Amino acid sequence: MRKGDLLAGAVAAMAILSLSACGAADPGAGGADETAAVESNAPNAQPNPYNVDYHFFKLPPGRVMGSSSAVAVDSRGHIWVVDRCGANSCADSELDPVMEFDAEGNFVKAFGKGLFAFPHGFYIDSNDHLWVTDVLLRPGAGATKGSQVIEFDTDGNELRRLGKAGVMGTGTDEFWQPSAVLVTKEGTIFVVDGHEDSAPVARVMKFDAEGKFVKQWGGAPGGEQGQLQSPHAIAIDSDGKLYVGDRWNNRVQIYDQEGELLGSMQQFGRPSGLFIDKNDILYSADSESREPEGYGHNPGWKRGIRIGSVKDGIVRSFIADTHPNPDAFATSNAEGIWADDNGVVYGAQVGERAVARYTSK
Repeated sequence: MRKGDLLAGAVAAMAILSLSACGAADPGAGGADETAAVESNAPNAQPNPYNVDYHFFKLPPGRVMGSSSAVAVDSRGHIWVVDRCGANSCADSELDPVMEFDAEGNFVKAFGKGLFAFPHGFYIDSNDHLWVTDVLLRPGAGATKGSQVIEFDTDGNELRRLGKAGVMGTGTDEFWQPSAVLVTKEGTIFVVDGHEDSAPVARVMKFDAEGKFVKQWGGAPGGEQGQLQSPHAIAIDSDGKLYVGDRWNNRVQIYDQEGELLGSMQQFGRPSGLFIDKNDILYSADSESREPEGYGHNPGWKRGIRIGSVKDGIVRSFIADTHPNPDAFATSNAEGIWADDNGVVYGAQVGERAVARYTSK
């Protein structure tokens, strides 16, 4: 584990750090609240109060779901899924990867054919505009897609692009591998850049409502507090604090919108996807934790979806991965994550090429 990381086994320390970071009462006083936090944040210990449905979405005849790390719900309750064109890439596909389903899971329409290389991050803003990040996994001469963030309306009209198509760069007007995007109610745009651990940058980039670069933080990859490596997700709470899934470092880093580090949490696992609902409930999708040394090494932590309030940092529910042998694979279970206003959870799965729907038991 890199210098500066918190010890994965130090459950008490994790609980205390998360509580102070989220602005709760000082946990140093001890007592029942601190004890409850420590017990509740023990890895994999929480109950699973959800039923799962893998067959909710009704695809058109002949269409299969591809790998997906992108699912979100709009203001009408329609669910949007961005898959990788029935496979794990859209580079040479003629399929439309952006798919709309109604609240009952019926297919409505799709668009986006020919626009993406490897669609990855997804966000629906307060105007029901759809924002999709497109990653290039390797630099490629003559590439015409990838390394961009594209904004659409719900009719599929392209509204804006950030970055340079096919160019993997570290400048302020380009992206290396944009993993995730978030847009505030005021229109400020945040992009998490640096998908792979080998990327030369691991940063959060801030743009104004017109798409003009404002600032960035993170910089070179690293494991010190405030640094990032392979950042993969971003979410925002009701106070405007930003939660960044620092996946390689097995933690969530918390910042204000100017990039000041406010805290760090490890009790939500190795975060591939993050979402915070209107009640400040954090949903964290861990699709990579593994016991063996090497990629995904996060001993003691199982894959699955961890759910808890950012107000106290306590994980209260855990939807465990049901894969029979997750240590043998780089990914399984949900990577993209979203929850609707009724508490229904959607998990987009890369390895299984599915989107699961979770409802309360």
